[in-house]
Amino acid sequence: MSALNSQLEPHPEVDALLREVLEGARVVLGGRFVGAYLFGSLTSGDFDDASDIDLLFVTDEEIPHASFSALQSMHARIAARDSHWATQLEVSYIPRRALRRRDPGDCLHPHLDRGRGETLQPREHDSDWVVQRHVLRERGLTLAGPDPRTLIEHVSPDDLRRAMHDLLWWPAEILDDPARIAARGYQSYLVLTMCRVLYTLRHGAVVSKRAAADWAQETLGARWSPLIERARAGRHEPRNAATPEDIDGTLDLIRHTLEQARRDEAT
Repeated sequence: MSALNSQLEPHPEVDALLREVLEGARVVLGGRFVGAYLFGSLTSGDFDDASDIDLLFVTDEEIPHASFSALQSMHARIAARDSHWATQLEVSYIPRRALRRRDPGDCLHPHLDRGRGETLQPREHDSDWVVQRHVLRERGLTLAGPDPRTLIEHVSPDDLRRAMHDLLWWPAEILDDPARIAARGYQSYLVLTMCRVLYTLRHGAVVSKRAAADWAQETLGARWSPLIERARAGRHEPRNAATPEDIDGTLDLIRHTLEQARRDEAT
């Protein structure tokens, strides 16, 4: 964990949390433990009080029921604490064979979402994990185990573009149900996610939400810049209500992103 010293120096509670989760998971997994990897904002330099903590455990095979139950209990004990960071963990447990490349027939693995009341459950690791595999391979930080490049095949720019195309069903559904983005946190998250999608469609690469927002404000024009700037602030006020103006602007940005994706498919 020494590699995390510079990232976590201002966040001793996060450092202690990661050490505890790593130690606990290694005890439960025993000989099935292959490695543990940190990715996301903690490794991109964008970490702040509105961030989550993205963590991957690689196992040598599927986790048996008794071990799964023990991991559920461990995560539930941690999440029950009076701690902001204890409920900000996003953790996946993926077998080595399933991590190497995307296989739609082998994508159901234990995952813990951030948020109070969330539990470790089998979840699909589908198109979004094409992007996560790339991030892990290229910028993941090894807490224990082999270099992630030895575990994950190269993800090409076209693979990343296809993954973003596949993920657009989700924002498209919001066009028919705008009430889903009534809270400022989710509305802001969606704006910044569309910036990342547009960046990847243009460049075939993945950058952080902050870097994608910078690019979008410089590239997409004055129409979108105020919306993006308000989304940066909205991350820190997630329970506030989104304004009607920002809800309408977010829906327009979704439409813009979908149109850009359709143009890319046609070329």
